[in-house]
Amino acid sequence: MNRGCMTGVVVIAGLLFLAIILGSFIMQRYNAMYQSREQVNEAWAQVQNVYQRRMDLIPNLVETVKGVAEFEKETYTAVSEARSKAGQVTLGPEVLEDPAAFQRFQATQGELSTALSRLLVTVERYPELKANQSFLELQSQLEGTENRIAVERNRFNETARVYNTLIGQIPNNIVAGISGFKPRPYFEAAPGAEQAPKVEF
Repeated sequence: MNRGCMTGVVVIAGLLFLAIILGSFIMQRYNAMYQSREQVNEAWAQVQNVYQRRMDLIPNLVETVKGVAEFEKETYTAVSEARSKAGQVTLGPEVLEDPAAFQRFQATQGELSTALSRLLVTVERYPELKANQSFLELQSQLEGTENRIAVERNRFNETARVYNTLIGQIPNNIVAGISGFKPRPYFEAAPGAEQAPKVEF
């Protein structure tokens, strides 16, 4: 074998070795990003789960309130309308791909939270509701669900932060760009949340 052939074989072997190393690196980075994205999707599914729990509790809560008191119609109408709006927003993982859809989802859930808060504050005027066992159980379940929502939103934000950091780091951002990994949005506090709500009886 002549010297030129040997050099060619060494160069080809070196290039093949570099291609294997590079391919292995890209595959490792891709798999890490894929796993992280799936963790974000799992956290999102938990957020959906607790929001659905709240949606399921609302009709029972409204019916109990309507049945016990001559309740302000506008209050439970507002809750029903907010629930209806929230139910129309798509909840699949595709919401995470569209920041505007995510904002709509967050806004409708915020409207529903506000309407529920108004309902529960208004209930204070009705002692017979505060003594009704069904209402108390539903109220307790709703409060527990609101706590779960806060916990799951926090977990989602943490998981999204880890994922966003992973795909934003160099050289991961190159692999992410080529492979179509996009940043995930975060849940944010509603505008005006820093101010305490005004409660009037």
